[in-house]
Amino acid sequence: MRTAVIGGGAAGFFLAIELKKLMPEMDVTIFEAKRKCLAKVEISGGGRCNCSNSFQDITDLKNAYPRGFNLMKRALKHFSNEDTYQWFESHGVKLVTKKDGCVFPASQDSHSIINCFLSEAHHLGISVKLSSSVKKISKEREKLILYLQDSTTPLSFDFVAVTVGGQSKNNEMLTMLEEMGHKIEQPVPSLFTFNIKDQGLRNLMGLVVENVITSIPGTNMHSRGDLLITHWGFSGPATLKLSSYAARHLFNHKYSSPIIINWSGLSNTQDVETVIDTIIKQNGSKLLANSHPFNLPTRLWQYLLTKAEQKPDKRWTELGKKGFNKIVNILTNDEYTIDSRSTYKDEFVTCGGVSLENVNSKTMESKVTKGLFFAGEIIDIDGITGGFNFQAAWTTAYIAAHGICSTLSVTG
Repeated sequence: MRTAVIGGGAAGFFLAIELKKLMPEMDVTIFEAKRKCLAKVEISGGGRCNCSNSFQDITDLKNAYPRGFNLMKRALKHFSNEDTYQWFESHGVKLVTKKDGCVFPASQDSHSIINCFLSEAHHLGISVKLSSSVKKISKEREKLILYLQDSTTPLSFDFVAVTVGGQSKNNEMLTMLEEMGHKIEQPVPSLFTFNIKDQGLRNLMGLVVENVITSIPGTNMHSRGDLLITHWGFSGPATLKLSSYAARHLFNHKYSSPIIINWSGLSNTQDVETVIDTIIKQNGSKLLANSHPFNLPTRLWQYLLTKAEQKPDKRWTELGKKGFNKIVNILTNDEYTIDSRSTYKDEFVTCGGVSLENVNSKTMESKVTKGLFFAGEIIDIDGITGGFNFQAAWTTAYIAAHGICSTLSVTG
């Protein structure tokens, strides 16, 4: 029996390793179009590889997976984040969980995971073919046939697992799958930073503001987290999460949209009013510039005062009702305009891909083509920043590997 895994990334290697362990007699070959495999694993998390998450702050899975949360809810019961932790540690990769729930190799080096995969693949006898781009997949009787870009010899397999990413550069694979009869959800970027044309804001580059709420007005899309002010606009977890939730909305609006920043981190405006009122009562004689509500950085607070048309040398008791309202508004409803998007380094993710309507959630097998399986980002599943996308890769790959085996047990 022969299985081809198209895509030498996180999902591809995990699937191949799991499958080979389940069926040592299975001939498993990974086909990677690039000259190097596991490239995205190497650069993820700034080279540290945020490989999973504790899910400690996730009360609703939709908050972690804007697309595909129903499938992931079922899938995680078969291979969870705890299973991921155990899997890597049992394979010699010690992991650590940070305060924010992000899981990394204890080495803080993505090569710990890369070396684990390469070592396991070699040990198990998995063949890895680099610079091997698949140009066509066809079904002939009970076999799946692969046609490679630089070869005239077709290759025959019993099973094929497609695990390439959903990025635009892989649209050829999506086109191929569409021609085979699969419904494709248009792939669009997710997890990106925002370009903001505001020179005053850009002068604050380098500042990190904790516990900020970002939102897109006119929608229910919002996120909470740390916000990083950059020389081009906004980055950091609060931005990246919002870009994930609003991926299709922003794409449809050509990445031009208002964005609201709530610097206070409090969702109830009355609570903010109470904080400002307390400052006035207890520190009324102090200058506005010298009392920073919500521990805002000095430079940011001075910028916000100017934006709220309040002189820094004014005393709190001199605010008046109008000034009071302007301060509260700038803290809770500070509006900017997203001018365009920029990539999150090279760690971009896309939403879209093979429609979940065409995927058997119990096995990850195509409902259109028997013997064809999917795992990872090629499916219309994507998560927010924080290790959720890698967890989806491990989980779907695990289920696909077991799905291939269950297919054999049924037919055999």
